[in-house]
Amino acid sequence: MARIGVEETLSDVKAALVELGHEVVDLRSEADVAGCDCCVISGQDKDVMGISNVVIEGPVINAHGYNALDVCEMVNQRLS
Repeated sequence: MARIGVEETLSDVKAALVELGHEVVDLRSEADVAGCDCCVISGQDKDVMGISNVVIEGPVINAHGYNALDVCEMVNQRLS
């Protein structure tokens, strides 16, 4: 399956992705994104101060307002 980077605060999303067979990596710094096929962010600190740097070629999913199952569906759709 895919290697998914997930923000540390999204423990329910991490557990659901692992259950589906994905490899999950905690996103603590920009370096953690290396090798990830997709990233899931909480959206709480998205584009702080209007600054955004692209560090991943794959999709970035904002989990704000979605439950873990919704996020898993979005991950699977974006990676298929």
